[in-house]
Amino acid sequence: MATLCTGGRIGTDEVIEEIGRLREGWGRAPRQRTGGAAALGGGDSLAARFLGDAKATELDEFDRVQLDEVLRVCLAAPTLSEAGRRLFNVSRTRKATPNDADRLRKYLARFGLERSELRGR
Repeated sequence: MATLCTGGRIGTDEVIEEIGRLREGWGRAPRQRTGGAAALGGGDSLAARFLGDAKATELDEFDRVQLDEVLRVCLAAPTLSEAGRRLFNVSRTRKATPNDADRLRKYLARFGLERSELRGR
């Protein structure tokens, strides 16, 4: 970054630009700056894609970020069971009979989502 900066100094603008470039390269939703702190915009998230902007903006950022990651894993996994194994990789070892697909199905249902809806979008 320093070699591309004016005067060889890295400033706030260069850092923000680099973060945006990296997020785009990693396939992540861009963040919008508000009041000096970064906040995930409802329309830029997987939650907004599947729930709609209105419902997604009603979620706390904590829930929206968590749901975004769960949706990302679900979209990448070939089955609900595989997504559950990836998401519950530690806690499943403490269960006598891990039913990862059921746990994930219940989590998605809290937001009114089903696995079949995820595949079509």
